[in-house]
Order: sequence, then C-alpha cells, then structure tokens
Amino acid sequence: MTFRGRSLGNSLWPYLCVVTLGLGAPVRPLRGQSERKVTKLAEGVYEIEHKNLNLGVQSSNTTVIIGDRQVFVVDAGFMPSVAREDIAQIRQWTDKPVSFVLTTHFHNDHNFANRAYMDAFPAATFIATVEAKKDMDRYGPTTELREKQSNIENQQALDSGKDGEGKPLTEERKARIREYLAHRGPIMEEIAKTQFQSATLAFDHDFSIDLGNREVRVMFLGRGNTAGDAQAYLPKERIVMAGDIVGYPLTYMYDGYPSEWIQTLDKLAQLDATAIVPGHGPVLHDKTHIYLVRDMLKSAVDQVNDALGKSGHGKFASFDEIKGSLDLTPFRQRFAGNNKELGAEFDNEAAALLGLTYQEISLR
Repeated sequence: MTFRGRSLGNSLWPYLCVVTLGLGAPVRPLRGQSERKVTKLAEGVYEIEHKNLNLGVQSSNTTVIIGDRQVFVVDAGFMPSVAREDIAQIRQWTDKPVSFVLTTHFHNDHNFANRAYMDAFPAATFIATVEAKKDMDRYGPTTELREKQSNIENQQALDSGKDGEGKPLTEERKARIREYLAHRGPIMEEIAKTQFQSATLAFDHDFSIDLGNREVRVMFLGRGNTAGDAQAYLPKERIVMAGDIVGYPLTYMYDGYPSEWIQTLDKLAQLDATAIVPGHGPVLHDKTHIYLVRDMLKSAVDQVNDALGKSGHGKFASFDEIKGSLDLTPFRQRFAGNNKELGAEFDNEAAALLGLTYQEISLR
C-alpha cells in the first residue's frame, strides 16, 4: 500500500507533531466537542459526538441503531474507555445485544475501540469492506508503536524548539506540547493493554441487515478518503452514516483518491437522506456541505490537470513547478468563514489536497 497525504510525513497539527501513517486522527482542536453530545435522529437511532481532549486520540462519531431484535453500531471510535461509556448508554436505551459493528474505514479513530464491543458482546460481528479489513489487519496491531513515535516526535520538537518544517515554536505551542505530553501516560497504558479487534466479516457487495422492523443497508459507494470506505443507510428513516468521506466543518483531505472521491460523493448525494452523519462533526440536514466538499475536490483535480496539461506530463513537471498556479482560496470563506484558526487549518488542508491530487494524477 502506498501511504498518502498524512502518511507522507510528520506534521504539527497545528501545534503537535503527530505521526499518523494515515491511520488515526491527528489532533483536531477546532473540530472536537468540548463535551460528549448525543443527538436523537429517529426513534431508536442516536448519533454520539465524542469529547476531544486534544490528546491525539479523538474518537470518530458513533451511531447506534436499535431494532426490535438487535443493535447495529457504526464506528466504535478510538479509545476503548470512551466506547465503554457508549456501551453503558446503549444499555440504558435497550437490553437488546449489539450484534453488528460497522467500521467505515481503517483509520484508528474509527475502530480501535472495537475491542470494547467484543468484550461486552462476544457474539458481535465486526463488518468492514474487504480493503478496509486488509488495512485494519496490517496497521491496527501497530497502534501502540505509532503512538509512542508521536510522543517521541513531540518531545523532539519541544527539545529543539522547532516544528516539523524547522520553524520556531511559539511559547504557546510549547506550552500545549508540554500539556499534551503530561497527559499521555494513561492513554499509552490503555493502548498497551488493548488487543486490536479487526473485522470478522468483510464485504465487497452491498447488503442489507434486518434488525427487527428496521433495515440497515451496508454499502460501498466507491473510494474516497481510503480504498475501503463504507457507509450505512436507513432507507425508511432517511439517514446515512457517511464516514470520513464527509466531515464538518472541514473534511480531512490528507489521504485518499481525489478523482474517485468526487464520484463517491455524487453517489452519496443521490441517496434519499434528510440526516447525514459525517465522520466527525454535527449531523447535517441537507446536502449543501456534501456538494461543497465535492466542488473543492473537483476544483483541485481540474486545476492540477490543467497545470500538467500546460507544462507536460507529471513525469516532466514537479509539484513545486506547478503549485504556484493552483489556488483553492475561493473556498476558504465558505468553509472557515471569518474564523482565523479554522482558516489556517483550511489553508493546511487545501495545500495537502493539492499535493495529494498531483500525486494521484501524475502517477496515471
């Protein structure tokens, strides 16, 4: 597998060195909830946005779907302790067992907590696409090594006083790194004693599960954020769980397949849904944001194609030679508004997306 985007190197995000190898969520101080939030989407359907402590282990959104016989969970999240809180909540809602846990893709922030569900519900089936399971099997068991490396990189940045690009750290960033490192001990202990639980059922064709008077369609709409992104759709309730092909306020564009991602989002938008659960962030109630993400991806692909067309095939034009002609700033206001920090985060992601798009197109 070729690592993409986030996997190409270490980054301060925006103040911590985070080694993710495309497998877990970088620190997201602007996007995480300050408190855990539960949203009821329909009778027996709940979305959970998890609290983010800015410690490098933010969990994805989790969706709980309760039928007359069984419970279906979409994305267990990162830390097992966080998932155990969700499981306690589920047991307040119903005495029915969690029989299915869908992992929308292989990044750790969506599935490292599978172990908590296996411990609580040993008969549960853990579902992922064939490609997602391959990557879960490859990289899930090495989570502890990556988190240790993250600690090392953060400490090195603190010791040197410079970020991954060699730029001096501000005193504020140094203070935040110290705080980060000071609170990582319990997290490392929990990760060290957790045995990774991969998918037990891998699929390559869409299928439906009847939970008892509630149908869940499990789908693969195409490649996007990863090679194996899955979605879950409730046709009767008109609810779709999109995973990380959509995020709010920003969608994480450090990994993936931009050209195909556009098509995948078009398919997502064709679903009859009035509630869209993104991989991170609040529930969306129309498709405006889906189209905005798609349009930004399309702009990146079109611009890189045009630039390479003018300067020759990608083998003869480096990214450095064409990047000056690429510009995604027209999307900045629509994603970030007047929020200075979010705008800076958009700038980082836009630059990463353009580099990722160049990588994809130039290798054709």
